[in-house]
Amino acid sequence: VQLAESGGGLVQPGGSLKLSCAASENIFRFNHIGWYRQAPGKQRESVANITGMSGYTYLDSVKGRFTISRDAAKNTVYLQMNSLKPEDTAVYYCHVDWYLGGSWGQGTQVTVAS
Repeated sequence: VQLAESGGGLVQPGGSLKLSCAASENIFRFNHIGWYRQAPGKQRESVANITGMSGYTYLDSVKGRFTISRDAAKNTVYLQMNSLKPEDTAVYYCHVDWYLGGSWGQGTQVTVAS
């Protein structure tokens, strides 16, 4: 499966961004969809996930600020990010799991700075 992220950029603290991950397959074929991020010098971490039809989980530090969602008609997964903080700066990746294995997108840079 091919994944293409978009929507990253430079935003001031307190601002918002909405990331998109367009998939080449019907997103309801995936048993797991997730957004991950990797900051310089740090390990990649899970930010938000959808497991099955309704299992939503979030990294503690983004709860209440980030929302993962999906649009089956567009085969697209979104990450709405509000109240952004400098520590949210990272490359954000989309990841899916399905019967053929896992796939990663190429990543999109998010920079939160004044």
